Amino acid sequence: MHTGKPFLLILLFLFQPALALPPLQLYVEITPEGGTLKPPPGEYSGPVVIRKRITIEGGGKVRVNGGNSGSILTIEADGAVIRGLHLHNSGESHDKVDAGILVKANDTVVENNIIEDSLFGIHLSNAHGNRILGNHISSKKNRDISLRGDGIRLWYSHENLIQDNVIRHSRDMVFSNARENRIINNKMTDSRISMELVFSPDNQIRENTFIDNFSGIVIIYSDELDVSGNYILHMRKLTGSCISVKESYNIFIGNNEIAHCAVGLLATSPLESENILTISGNLFTFNVIATYFYGEKGGHIIRGNRFVDNFTDAMGSTTNTSRLNHWSGNYWDRYKGFDLDNDGAGDQPHQVYLYADSIWMEYPMARFYRGSPALSLIDFVERLIPSSEPDLMYADPAPLMKPPAHASNKQVPPPWPGPSVLRRN
Repeated sequence: MHTGKPFLLILLFLFQPALALPPLQLYVEITPEGGTLKPPPGEYSGPVVIRKRITIEGGGKVRVNGGNSGSILTIEADGAVIRGLHLHNSGESHDKVDAGILVKANDTVVENNIIEDSLFGIHLSNAHGNRILGNHISSKKNRDISLRGDGIRLWYSHENLIQDNVIRHSRDMVFSNARENRIINNKMTDSRISMELVFSPDNQIRENTFIDNFSGIVIIYSDELDVSGNYILHMRKLTGSCISVKESYNIFIGNNEIAHCAVGLLATSPLESENILTISGNLFTFNVIATYFYGEKGGHIIRGNRFVDNFTDAMGSTTNTSRLNHWSGNYWDRYKGFDLDNDGAGDQPHQVYLYADSIWMEYPMARFYRGSPALSLIDFVERLIPSSEPDLMYADPAPLMKPPAHASNKQVPPPWPGPSVLRRN
């Protein structure tokens, strides 16, 4: 005769009300350590807690209803695998971080799950070496964007792989005190902050797609990052910066496509000369301000980028800020020089002076009139007959005559799969 907790769970299952959903926890408890659980297709009740190393294979046909209370599925066992589940209806507590999947273990795999109508999507808490792959995540429906939970959230979690996930209608993707993670080829739309890193050094952020969010990648006190090959588009709400960097150093920002944003790149000046950003091989196009630098020192390396069809290519909080950066070998669609020696670079530097732009820089309310005929006329007169010596904003000594090759071939996120791919048999 069986005794102990599994037997009691079986009794509870047999005597539950006829209309209640079967608890998935029961199937978890009777699965042996190291075993694989393949529940029959259908809908089950949560919450579920995994306390031993098992594999759950949902095959896209198993739904788990969290009952609007707490996190739907919690992983506490190292090496567990959760694959092919459809989880919905988490709790609504921000304080408790109610999530679709809460990971509190190491070396787990969370793959190809759909999480929807869940406050937070996937939350890693002091969890290391996990693989979060190919999940589709959306937050609670019909909520203000600031009241949704984060699609993916890492807290004190290191050396994880976050790859091929699709996030829609969420709040943020947050990395707090999380180092040496790889965030690769994820897609996020219709949310607030695409990605926020706070005290999170040594992360790779590569080949992600962020479209129609409030802001792109926000980096705060996080050094030694690789931000490359990302596609960041349509960040025009509020400040709408594609990439913003605050007091974070030795960061490579390369080969990104940054388009149609209020500000393409917003960065502070380094406190020390060795703490610089390397900004190389990016495409800045159709932005109001392609690059904006705040501070007094400058010093960042900006080379091999393409500046095409931006309202303003570069600005700074002072004229020194942008001028003291190291501009070299960039392509500027506004460059009017020639290449008589056919070496690929203009014979004269690309120099940009401050004329009528000083009006709306000094008086923010005048920004409404940027591009208007009145300011265009003032700018023309200032250039024709300057009333004083204009300030040099920045200069590229070797501007490219032709745009450099760019390897990115990003695409928009695939259609949201929704419940239609999870029909119950």
